[in-house]
Amino acid sequence: MRPFIVPGIIALFSVIIIYLALQLKLSPPMIVGDSMQPRSFPIFLMFINLILVVILIWQISKSPPKPIEVEGPTTWISVGSFGLFYVITVNLDFFIAISAVMFLLCYSWGERRFHVAGLVAISVPLSIFLLFDEVLKIRFPRGLITNWYYG
Repeated sequence: MRPFIVPGIIALFSVIIIYLALQLKLSPPMIVGDSMQPRSFPIFLMFINLILVVILIWQISKSPPKPIEVEGPTTWISVGSFGLFYVITVNLDFFIAISAVMFLLCYSWGERRFHVAGLVAISVPLSIFLLFDEVLKIRFPRGLITNWYYG
């Protein structure tokens, strides 16, 4: 019974989302035209989710999962990095947070060369910034680096 808790929670969540999506009013044809109603997409996604839950239940019943070992420090450092990311984003800057967390994750996942972890921690946020700001013309929230860049 215990292995079926997670699929049950996922199925319950999917059913609740379908119920809530069905409560949305239909958009008039003048606005929607020949495209889907706004409530159709979440219903479609949750229907796919329910199909995947049935597959998951079938897999669990066919071969029950083995007991999970206690996770090592790498997992807890990765989980804790999300909290660090939030704190740095709120107090300093989004890109400083990405760089710090990427460096920490590189190091905790086994990269021992500081220059490689540093290169990843600088190049990925820089490329994200350039892609969104220059190519897609999407501005980021203000912070230390973005205030300096945007002026």
